Amino acid sequence: MRLLELLLTRLYESRNTKPPELAFRGNAGTLRRYTGLMPLHGVCTIALTPFTDNGDLDIESIDSLGEFYLESGVHGVTILGIMGEAHKLSDAERQAVTQRYLSAVGGRVPLVVGCSGAATRVAAQMARAAEEAGAAAVMVAPPNNQRSLDLVFEHYRRVAEDVSVPVVVQDEPVNTGVVMPAPFIARLVDEIRGCCYVKLEEAPTTIKISSLLKSAKTKAGVFGGLGGMYFYEELVRGAVGIMTGFAYPHVLVETYRLFAADQKREAQEYFFRYLPLIRFEAQLGVGGVGIRKEILKLRGVISSSHVRFPTPALDEETLRELEDLVRVLDLAG
Repeated sequence: MRLLELLLTRLYESRNTKPPELAFRGNAGTLRRYTGLMPLHGVCTIALTPFTDNGDLDIESIDSLGEFYLESGVHGVTILGIMGEAHKLSDAERQAVTQRYLSAVGGRVPLVVGCSGAATRVAAQMARAAEEAGAAAVMVAPPNNQRSLDLVFEHYRRVAEDVSVPVVVQDEPVNTGVVMPAPFIARLVDEIRGCCYVKLEEAPTTIKISSLLKSAKTKAGVFGGLGGMYFYEELVRGAVGIMTGFAYPHVLVETYRLFAADQKREAQEYFFRYLPLIRFEAQLGVGGVGIRKEILKLRGVISSSHVRFPTPALDEETLRELEDLVRVLDLAG
């Protein structure tokens, strides 16, 4: 871990990027602040946005979600991503979610805020607002269905220029409709000072991770995604962690811990034990966020499993299959 921090320290220095201001709790539980390096690594869980049964924002459940993620041992929390239903929130709701998660996390781990927008000006404004609120980094996807990679490059350059915290380049072609080849992402990392991290979600992520790390001249932290289905293989390929919202984050945390401790066989066996549930949860046609919310409602973490329309509801057979998997894997407690 010290080696990772050293590499990231040099990365910040070489890019003249300001390390985020951090908050931590002292022995007496008081909130203190200092300026230092808070590198992103490990399991940076994609946080849900909870709603009430009638679809209103459930602010109180953000507190319980924050504690749940932290008690699971995550190394970071990422909010307002695709699985956080950011595209279904008003500007006021985005601000409320950001402020409440910042309060819930309390600086104990870095908070990454999704700031994707169809217009560069809008994305930059959201990124500035997130930095001013206290985000450790911002995650930005390319504008939907933009076919010109030159314009995508300029989009990232302008957003990164407007903030001093790191930018996580989100590569998610299924929802954005934008395919960014590994050499292009390497160019973003090499030529844009603030693009320090990448979240890869174009399958096969394993091959793309290797290609990106080979192509990039600048050190960058690469995260996997895709629901966690290839987490172990992504670590083997050189990923520094994962950004996904699997409803049992302690499974990913333990996999990462074993791998980082050079217990690779143990990490592989442990991860493979839970892979059927990870695969089941990640079903795009069903809606992974709905399954995750059902699990967390059953676990008492959130009060409602409501997903904002338009999203298909889970059928009874899917719910029965989910309960059976949870039981077989002894995760019902």
